[in-house]
Amino acid sequence: MMLGKLVAGSLGYMVAGPFGAVLGMYVGHQFDRGVGGFSRPVSTAEQARISEAFFETVFSLLGNVAKADGRVSSVEVSQAESLMAKMNLDPIARRRAIDLFKEGSGANFSVDDVMQRFMSVCGRNNNLKQQLLNCLISLAMADGDLHKSEQDVLRKVASHLGFSAALFDQFIQMIKAQSQFRGSGSGGHSRPSQDQLADAYQALGVLASSSSGEIKKAYRKLMSQNHPDKLIGQGMPEDMISLATQKTQEIQVAYDLIIKQRKEP
Repeated sequence: MMLGKLVAGSLGYMVAGPFGAVLGMYVGHQFDRGVGGFSRPVSTAEQARISEAFFETVFSLLGNVAKADGRVSSVEVSQAESLMAKMNLDPIARRRAIDLFKEGSGANFSVDDVMQRFMSVCGRNNNLKQQLLNCLISLAMADGDLHKSEQDVLRKVASHLGFSAALFDQFIQMIKAQSQFRGSGSGGHSRPSQDQLADAYQALGVLASSSSGEIKKAYRKLMSQNHPDKLIGQGMPEDMISLATQKTQEIQVAYDLIIKQRKEP
């Protein structure tokens, strides 16, 4: 596709001459690729293909993470069943999820193979890649802990997704902090504790020394990455949108707490 490049390049030349043409062609190239803030429309057929790939990858990797320490515990089975309940899966989809979980916990399962398939279908969409890692980390930490064997699997997944080790560690810290605001309201009049404030800053991936502008920018970026309508349009299974909705609620509570504290004398 070169339409965006040609149009933007022509407009850039009319406005600012050769330099404008070069700049316009670069912007148009990003548009044609569907990255850099622009999004190429996803067809209904492609949405269905992405949705299926996401579903298969999540449940098979959940089984693999559960088996990473040598055995699948009853707690881990309950976590998977809780996810299925939240998704309101019909009997056929539920059976499919269970089969994928069992497949992922099998001795012959290959994380490399499933991630290569996922990247071939969803690899151009950074939001979906991050959502996959968010889902897996959140569910792996549902029992309050993240074992080394589980981390090893998740690090391999993160590597396939193109995330550095440092970024993976930041994701874990952010998700752990965000979970502290699960089910919390943004109201209340009591002054937050230092631990609550520390969690709130960590949940947004910022520092207590960050400016209000930097905090707002981080907040808006996270809300955009987890926006349910946007994720559905990109092909994330509608059944899994409740997870993203929960994440936006956690981020909102953390942000509101920080803003409230900064306004107080």
